[in-house]
Amino acid sequence: MHTLTVGTPAARSDSECASTPANTVRLGPKTARAMSRYLRTRSQHKGSLLAELWLADQGTRALAANGIKLMPKRRGRRAGVANVHAHRWRHNFRPRVERAGGDTGDLMLLLGWTSDEMPRHYGASAAAERAQESQSRLGIGERV
Repeated sequence: MHTLTVGTPAARSDSECASTPANTVRLGPKTARAMSRYLRTRSQHKGSLLAELWLADQGTRALAANGIKLMPKRRGRRAGVANVHAHRWRHNFRPRVERAGGDTGDLMLLLGWTSDEMPRHYGASAAAERAQESQSRLGIGERV
């Protein structure tokens, strides 16, 4: 596994450093290679000295929040996948973590959630599927 530290003190003000720790994100080998390629390409960009990780295609500025929001939509359209947006992965991530043996606490730490409401919200879309899997696993309705 590889790691990427996000929100390092050099990129934040002194007041932010006191209240917001840096986050370390674990990356698998494929993602680490993709990030390495991006960082090599980024180093040649006009805005390479900016602290922000994601840079706009042209000019010397960081990719704005709206640009970050639009990027997955563009990539999805290019790949022929409809309705791609960042939160789509949050809805899919919870059941994957649970199936791999993770729990709500793991999920909250991985995604930076501080409220128990968030796992419930993002897990609601998979609740029926989980219930059907439980029914099948327990054999409910098979012992008549």
